[in-house]
Amino acid sequence: MNEIATIRSGQVEAEQAKEDGAGEALPHSIEAEQQLLGAILTNNEVYDRVASVINSGHFYDPVHARIFEVASARIAKNALASPVTLKAFLEDDPGLQELGGPQYLVRLAGAAISSFAARDYAQMIYDLAIRRELIRLGKDISAQAAKVDVASEPKDQIVEAEQRLYKLGEAGQASKGFVSFLRAVTDAVNVANAAYQREGGLAGVSTGLVDLDKKLGGLHRSDLLILAGRPSMGKTSLATNIAFNIAKAYRRGQMPDGSDGAIEGGVVGFYSLEMSAEQLAARILSEASEVPSEQIRRGDMNEKEFRRFVEAAKALEACPLYIDDTPALPISQLAARARRLKREHGLDALFVDYLQLVKGTGKGDNRVNEISEISQGLKAIAKELDIPVVALSQLSRQVESRDDKRPQLSDLRESGSIEQDADVVMFVFREEYYVEREKPSDDRLDEMAAWQERMERLHGKAEVIIGKQRHGPIGSVDLSFEGRFTRFGNLVKPWQQGEGENFG
Repeated sequence: MNEIATIRSGQVEAEQAKEDGAGEALPHSIEAEQQLLGAILTNNEVYDRVASVINSGHFYDPVHARIFEVASARIAKNALASPVTLKAFLEDDPGLQELGGPQYLVRLAGAAISSFAARDYAQMIYDLAIRRELIRLGKDISAQAAKVDVASEPKDQIVEAEQRLYKLGEAGQASKGFVSFLRAVTDAVNVANAAYQREGGLAGVSTGLVDLDKKLGGLHRSDLLILAGRPSMGKTSLATNIAFNIAKAYRRGQMPDGSDGAIEGGVVGFYSLEMSAEQLAARILSEASEVPSEQIRRGDMNEKEFRRFVEAAKALEACPLYIDDTPALPISQLAARARRLKREHGLDALFVDYLQLVKGTGKGDNRVNEISEISQGLKAIAKELDIPVVALSQLSRQVESRDDKRPQLSDLRESGSIEQDADVVMFVFREEYYVEREKPSDDRLDEMAAWQERMERLHGKAEVIIGKQRHGPIGSVDLSFEGRFTRFGNLVKPWQQGEGENFG
């Protein structure tokens, strides 16, 4: 067997060197390929263990690739793949003729040592194929960079190379397939146990807002949460508040399953497609330092406020909150960047501000289909990365034409797909905003008195209406809102006034 492997390896290396125009051999293992094929031809059940790891394209030897292809096609039809049955399909193969014809298949099966190590061989073949692909990719990048072309900008080449690397990094990941009910039940019990052990009894990541956490149970992994509202309701403020609360509480340690991860809070990714990273950071600093955001923007601060501002900035330096403010980001790029952030720094929650500013991949002008593709893409990211994704969304103008301005599910713009794909749909509503615009003229004293009384009652209050929750109750949650610092907080109930707790 080793003799055949050595001869064959030399032949294939010579062919590959001719094709690549280089003298060096690419990484490969003919022996591993022979052992894997021998194991499959001896025991077809081995194929099921390796099919999720490799395909015919991962084989270095083209003859081995064809043998694997024919064998897999036979096994897929529930037909036997053995040296005898494959002989009819490969008898006239020129590459196989060089190795002694169908007799080579018999030698492969006869020399297979153990089917037990088949998956290890498959992993080795896959790893070597990725190395070869990296070498080819490197040569392509080098060749493209050397070729000076007016139509090909260096920036475009970088983006293309990055995309190809992402694609290569994600390729070959074994799909989960079916999970036994026992495994699913065990996972469910572990989640419940983690919630039971965690202070506050949350199964998900805490938003830092007590009443909202009670209603949602925190932000759950693999959930897509839509946070919607009309302009000036405070969608971005609430999203930044929650993102900041999660990042601020981040504490790393050993998870219940023994792995290393976030035991409190988490690493947060924030796609700000509307505001710049600097503007978003100013909002967070305004909340943390209690200096109004417009004063920060103008630099209009006294010494005490400026000291508070600088101290807050120092305290937030190590906060694991990552902002990407690239405008009009396509959903595919958004997913690729989230994967990269998870690989490099970890990722426990993702925020997108806002959904309608993300670009779809389709060339068509059908906006409903594009929004559907984006919402499905966001849900896919949540499931794939096993994190909660909070996406902000605009509401249609029909809210403004109603007497009751409270938003509802039908107000979501291009609503069908968003409502369908989301696990939770929440609306931010501040009645104070609308009442403020109904101010009567000064000469109508009775109306003015009623208006002032109503404004006092509504001042500094906001409502988060949960219109849909797949795993829990719907309803509304009252929050406090400080417009000067763009900050939402826990609302002190009348019966909590004297308790001295820090609700804010």
